[in-house]
Amino acid sequence: MNKLKILVIGGGGREHAIIMKLAESKRVEKLYCAPGNGGISRFAECFDVKATDLDGIVALAKKIMPDMTVVAPDDPLVLGMVDALNAEGFATFGPSKAAAIIEGSKAFAKELMEKYNIPTAKYKIFDNSIHAIEYIRTENKYPVVIKADGLALGKGVIIAQNEEEARRAVQSIMEDGIFGKSGEKVVVEEFLTGTEATVLAFTDGKTLIPLISSKDHKRALDGDRGLNTGGMGTIAPNPAYTPQIADECMEKIFLPTMKAMAAQGRRFKGCLYFGLMLTKDGVKVIEYNCRFGDPETQVILPLLDTDLADIFEAVYHERLSEIDIKWKEQHCACVIMASGGYPQGYQTGLFISGLNNKGQSAPDITVYHSGTKFEGNDFLTSGGRVLGITASGKTLDEALEKTYSAVKKINFKDSFYRNDIGQLQRGLRTKD
Repeated sequence: MNKLKILVIGGGGREHAIIMKLAESKRVEKLYCAPGNGGISRFAECFDVKATDLDGIVALAKKIMPDMTVVAPDDPLVLGMVDALNAEGFATFGPSKAAAIIEGSKAFAKELMEKYNIPTAKYKIFDNSIHAIEYIRTENKYPVVIKADGLALGKGVIIAQNEEEARRAVQSIMEDGIFGKSGEKVVVEEFLTGTEATVLAFTDGKTLIPLISSKDHKRALDGDRGLNTGGMGTIAPNPAYTPQIADECMEKIFLPTMKAMAAQGRRFKGCLYFGLMLTKDGVKVIEYNCRFGDPETQVILPLLDTDLADIFEAVYHERLSEIDIKWKEQHCACVIMASGGYPQGYQTGLFISGLNNKGQSAPDITVYHSGTKFEGNDFLTSGGRVLGITASGKTLDEALEKTYSAVKKINFKDSFYRNDIGQLQRGLRTKD
């Protein structure tokens, strides 16, 4: 059995989940991460190199000579990190720059779906704010969805409830430049109603294997109120995602997308994220991402019963069809503990109580670190989303009960979390 040294690029909860799953592999002898975070540093050797520093990451790879490099975040993928590493002979997990455009440009994604008859919401693309506002006024259908074309840290989508909100949204994105160059074009979409679901899939460009479904909660506050965030919690599997819906998605969305990307000369190898809306007219694609979701990864990988290192290698060598991916018959829940003020301004450097030296809270609970640093013998906050407390159970209720029980034992100043992840909405609860 060949032993592997694996470098993971990124520094959030998703990367922590990948690191923890790889640590279970008997084949993995050494884990590295760049830049990592406080929690990751307890399980992998971390290097202070930004995930978007292509030259810096390539230089690091030449220094440590990993057998596999996993590029997890969207920014370096869209910039071409995989291409830069491949050019130097390094094995990678993640799509090329040409394939990562499926997330890097929402306009590209919508046009791909239209060309290949993949079901999605009605849309129009604009590079002129006046034309966009006029179209919205003429359509006169609200709510209306306005998306910045490029990457915007998961916050580039605005749902406007009326004409005035829509006008302000278009102006803030296109004229005020709140998302920089990512907002030079916008996609205006019809608002879909139904139940949301997320499905990630491993693909080597020839074979596609869906992972367990999940449900993300994007809004900051209970009852799906407040601003959009990078995600406040998740559950898996998604109760609404039935075997019949899974078959429909495979036939009409998953395989057609993989084949469409190959037909465009953009073969996708890595983890392809499908954001779905289960509508009365069938399943429709809300968005694609070119990588593992966050915090979806934190509830999916704990349920994986196959060596993740084997899967990464199979995707890279285009032998995914040879892998039998198995799952635990359990449910998983993740609750994000965030800094007061997130997703806007928030304080950092706050002491976190309730964690042991490994950054965990209990033997059967996994605490994934999103925004932490480890100084001396203490964990301190360093981001907006700080921790993802995760637990598995035979039922969803059991998983949620264990998760929220663990949340109550962890504290940092002004922390807050949603109290209705995977369950009926109740009021917002901040830490007491």
